[in-house]
Amino acid sequence: QVDVEESGGGLVQAGGSLRLSCAASGQTANSLSMGWFRQTPGNEQEFIAAISSSGDNIFYADSVKDRFTITRDNTKNTVDLQMNGLKPEDTAVYSCGVGFISGKILRAVYWGQGTQVTVSS
Repeated sequence: QVDVEESGGGLVQAGGSLRLSCAASGQTANSLSMGWFRQTPGNEQEFIAAISSSGDNIFYADSVKDRFTITRDNTKNTVDLQMNGLKPEDTAVYSCGVGFISGKILRAVYWGQGTQVTVSS
């Protein structure tokens, strides 16, 4: 069992930045890949970014590439998502997932509760 908890959401103006953090606890947490997804009402969940357990493999969705950066600290079992150049269309509930990378996206087994990110125009 892995417990996952996000923090760092909030309200920001377009063009601004936010940093999301995710902490995973459990015996196997540091051997699993971690990543981020987002979802808006009425839409399917969208994969955003993933990082392997070693940090050597990183993948991004085209919609956030060059604006978002995912990093990992295995000493703390945390993964951060630095979001720059935010746009109103980035508004969503962002969720952290822990699991496996397959096909360049994260197949999450464990999930956090999600954190709201709102970008005003």
